[in-house]
Amino acid sequence: MNANQTNQLVLKSVNQLFEYSFFIPDYQRGFRWTDTQVKQLLDDVWNFAKNPPQQEPGKEKPFYCLQPVVVKKRGENEWEVIDGQQRLTTIYLILKNLQNQIERDQKNFSKISYETRGATIECIGSEEFLKNVEQYEQYADQNIDFNHIQKAYQTILKWFQEKANTTEDAAPRAVLAPILLRDTKVIWYEVEETESNKLIDIFTRLNIGKIPLTNAELIKALFLQKRNFEIEKATLKQIQIASEWDIIEKTLQDDAFWFFIYNPGNPFKYDNRIEYIFDLMKGRTKDSEYYHTFNEFYKDFALNGQNIKPEIDKLWLEIKRYFLTFDEWFRDYELFHYVGYLIDCGISINTIKKESAGKAKDKFKEEYLKYEIINQVKCNIDSIEYGDKHIRKILLLFNIQTVLETQKSDMRFPFYKYKSEDWDIEHICSQTDKTISASTRLAWVNDILEYFAGTNNISDAEKFINSKNVNDKNEKEIREICEALIKLKKADKIVEEKFDPTFKLVQQYFREGNQTEEKNDISNLALLDSTTNRSYGNSFFPIKRNRIINNDSKGVFVPIATKNLFLKYYSKKLGEVMYWNNEDGKDYLEAIKTTLKDFLTTEDK
Repeated sequence: MNANQTNQLVLKSVNQLFEYSFFIPDYQRGFRWTDTQVKQLLDDVWNFAKNPPQQEPGKEKPFYCLQPVVVKKRGENEWEVIDGQQRLTTIYLILKNLQNQIERDQKNFSKISYETRGATIECIGSEEFLKNVEQYEQYADQNIDFNHIQKAYQTILKWFQEKANTTEDAAPRAVLAPILLRDTKVIWYEVEETESNKLIDIFTRLNIGKIPLTNAELIKALFLQKRNFEIEKATLKQIQIASEWDIIEKTLQDDAFWFFIYNPGNPFKYDNRIEYIFDLMKGRTKDSEYYHTFNEFYKDFALNGQNIKPEIDKLWLEIKRYFLTFDEWFRDYELFHYVGYLIDCGISINTIKKESAGKAKDKFKEEYLKYEIINQVKCNIDSIEYGDKHIRKILLLFNIQTVLETQKSDMRFPFYKYKSEDWDIEHICSQTDKTISASTRLAWVNDILEYFAGTNNISDAEKFINSKNVNDKNEKEIREICEALIKLKKADKIVEEKFDPTFKLVQQYFREGNQTEEKNDISNLALLDSTTNRSYGNSFFPIKRNRIINNDSKGVFVPIATKNLFLKYYSKKLGEVMYWNNEDGKDYLEAIKTTLKDFLTTEDK
């Protein structure tokens, strides 16, 4: 929305809609709501009626909020409906069922007319049919719109009958009527576009594209309404807020910033990422209704129903300050890593923000962030095993602290890559007691053959075999392994009896079957991505090492500590770089303890 538009946005009760006439233009499809959608609306209002939220002292009475009705003014109390005709028509049909519960002066229902809808042979138009739907059942099959309207009307009748028969309320209409009329509201969004093609564009996005108005779009409309400002300052204020809004959104669209404050596991996904800031400010949860955040902001503008202009500068400054707190953390080298770590651990960013309030930066780091990190990794590091929730937290912190210790301000742990890619805890050295399942044996064979021959194509691999020196012990061993792998590839089915000897032959070559110490403790675990670990989940060390080095050489993200361990950076003894042994594991664990000495308690180390 441009800053110079004057779109109006308010909440209107169903009661207030009685005074309006609605016009449905010909670019819209006819009424098409199904039984499911009609019953869902009835059920939602009914559940609100039976279990209303408690009214807080001094606050507005709770109400049930329907999705937006987007309209353009045509005349006095006449509106062209751009979006919302399905809801308006359904509400009209429900009210037809509630006539006896509505006060006499309210029975003059809203008028809904249609620009073009085929009439029946009796020349009854859609407006007339809707107005007398209970009398015109015989015409329902003569027009597709009539058919859907009649079905919806019958669905509503049946719904009330079932409620009367299956609940303790013998008169469900008497229960529903006051709630629907007074305590059910629509988001009334009035647009000022005058060109018809602009209205069609809006309709296309909202209906054909199935993209509803978001909380962020509605909140933006709240802020940019001209009536919020003194006339002479309106345009300037609108431009200022719109420009600052765009700057915030642009910053949030940077994945490096976004994934610092946001976890992909969040139940809400955001196209307009500024909406995440609004949700945090207004405490939206997965159980909140869709427009919870907009409704909460609307209350700030409504000022408890008083006819007073909202303090736009104050409200907008609150949003900016909220965002700028995160921006400050992002720009601070240590805060970026420690806050980002805690957010990944599942600590609410609002909790962290609350703890930072009124604290100097150093005090915030030492007295809250580091203290909370210590709580996250509190365990006996020598006894935890694969599957323990502390392992991921320790290994992530090990990577982050390794970055911090490089003392290079331009190097940061990339939370956006770590969170957007599939990184998890996996074994460094293969699990000797874990077999390769029948469904993944071919993948294993292809990986091993490609490692030795540089290809898993049978013809090219056979050429490689023929080039080997049969008198060289190592080359002879490689040739024997490749021949066994090619036989497995040529087989119609890789059966266990043929596969196991080849597996053991490769295992022996990589020296991964001789270790007797426990392989499930943290000394044999690292952060690995799913591609490196492969589908069979039991790759040998040199296979993983090759992939790690190859990925790193291509600029693919590899956690720094993961790369270090596969390069034997932590191993104190010089030896075979292609094999991982017990001594390597002990040195790796010692490096973790040394790097995290400020966070592991005495009993943890």
